[in-house]
Amino acid sequence: MTRVAPVTDVHTHYVPRGWPALPGTGPRPSLRVDGPATATILLGERPFRAITDSAWNADVRLAHMDAHGVDRQVLSPTPVFFSYDQEAGAAAGIAAVFNDLALEIAAGAPGRLLPFCQVPLQDTDAACRELDRAVAAGHVGVEIGNHVGDRDLDDAGVVTFLQHAGALGVPVFVHPWDMPESPRTGRWMAQWLVGMPAETHLSLLALVLGGVFDRIGPELRICFAHGGGSFPFWIGRMDNAWRERHDVVGTSALPPSGYLDRFLVDSVVFDERALRLLVDTVGAERVLLGTDYPYPLGEQQPGSLIRGASFLTAAQRDLLLGGNAEEFLGLRAHEGVG
Repeated sequence: MTRVAPVTDVHTHYVPRGWPALPGTGPRPSLRVDGPATATILLGERPFRAITDSAWNADVRLAHMDAHGVDRQVLSPTPVFFSYDQEAGAAAGIAAVFNDLALEIAAGAPGRLLPFCQVPLQDTDAACRELDRAVAAGHVGVEIGNHVGDRDLDDAGVVTFLQHAGALGVPVFVHPWDMPESPRTGRWMAQWLVGMPAETHLSLLALVLGGVFDRIGPELRICFAHGGGSFPFWIGRMDNAWRERHDVVGTSALPPSGYLDRFLVDSVVFDERALRLLVDTVGAERVLLGTDYPYPLGEQQPGSLIRGASFLTAAQRDLLLGGNAEEFLGLRAHEGVG
């Protein structure tokens, strides 16, 4: 009998219910508790996002998971906490605070809530040290932002960190963040609706044309949020540029389509037509269930897109819902969920 893998949501976020004053300079995150089940993330004095106890209460998360047939959640930091603009020592201290608090949340459901740490990516040595510390303490992966200021994922220091994660067998989840602000993107949540897909596209392109996939082997398990942004839709345009403007774009050993088996993407695309394009482009074995829980721009009925996708076979549906996540997370196929 074919084993059905535990349903695993690889893209969720947590926020602790408070934390001590953080080191560093300038506006730093804090939490204003507004009620027993409500709070507001502040950046300095400015409200950033209203949240509920779904962000920190393991029992609330588990009830939501049970209601929607989800066996496991990966708990990743909310990107506003990355602190890549801080001095490395301060950012390392901030990462340690949130990583330790994430373990406390995950302790409410060991085996079901799987914590991913954050690292001070602006300093390679500090990032590697914090990854080592966090993994030893119980984290099962790491979430990073898709860039550090003007340094993209092909930056030498970031590549060294990715090589370290690959050597340790630690999965990496890449989340877009810090989208450029302008009057044109200040309306209609355009930073999220346009900027986020473009940011992910750009960082994936950096891994390809920056030659990172030529220098790092398949030991690096790396997954991109939001279906890989706009990258899968434009693979033909990028291949055409690699062929026709090889003098500028021919910086990788293969055209961009030659690297589609080197990364994974989550399923946060919300539309069956988009999911079909994703599966047709990168393959059913490279798409993982994600929801962006508990935020309102996420999939509110976890797994509903995959479960309702008419073009998927039963075997493909099982891969997307959980089988691919076991491979990404390095979980043994016979491992239980509780």
